[in-house]
Amino acid sequence: MKPRKTKSQPGANPMLIEERRQHVLALIQREGRVLVSELSDALGISRITIRKDLDHLEARGLLQRTHGGALSPQPGALVDPSLKEKENQRLKEKQRIAEAAAAMVKEGQCVLLDSGTTSTAVARALRRFSSLTVVTNAVNIAGELAATNFDVILTGGTLRKNSFSLVGPLAEDLLKEIHADILFLGVDGFDPTIGVTTPNVLEARVNRAMVQAARRVVAVCDSSKFSHRSLALIVPPTSIHAVITDTEISREDAETLRNSGVEVIMV
Repeated sequence: MKPRKTKSQPGANPMLIEERRQHVLALIQREGRVLVSELSDALGISRITIRKDLDHLEARGLLQRTHGGALSPQPGALVDPSLKEKENQRLKEKQRIAEAAAAMVKEGQCVLLDSGTTSTAVARALRRFSSLTVVTNAVNIAGELAATNFDVILTGGTLRKNSFSLVGPLAEDLLKEIHADILFLGVDGFDPTIGVTTPNVLEARVNRAMVQAARRVVAVCDSSKFSHRSLALIVPPTSIHAVITDTEISREDAETLRNSGVEVIMV
């Protein structure tokens, strides 16, 4: 039932308040996030009331507050969700990001791909090409490209079963011998002032070696990643040439990135 477009008042029917909060939780479960401005307009109540609702739900551990809205709850920077858990989150955004990434590639180039669901989407978008060399530490991405005519190079290393990625000295050593035209780097967190991060230290080391091996580095991540910082720093923003994200990135985050010399591409 859609809430009436009236501002919440002291002593208002608590069932209506709870219904409104359940509506907010349902939106977060479906979309992964909510915005205060959109909820205020849709429900016809003040932004102050919406913020109080979000603060209340965060106190119960049901969501994570961010500037201007809220995200699905994240227990902390050490959380390392599996590939399967992430593959259906923000799916449309990942597909648009992947198409924009593929548009940066030319036939015959050497492309570096790290592990992750956005990078996997990029790999699928690259299948339109006839001739590429793809270097990756992601076993699933190698599988995605097995039926193509590409030269596919797996880094080798120790398998991280959570992400189907290969990490460790073997992966890092091979990347020292690679000179790639472009790296598409999927990240778990992107703090515009600190840099790109991941929950796993070994993964961060391999990603850092990828950055050093590529002539151009493009971060591929939806806007929710800008509200999250993971355990291990990969590189600072100054090591990233461009980021492809969706249009919901905040104006402040986009401006901070541009001031660091990062091209911001919104799709």
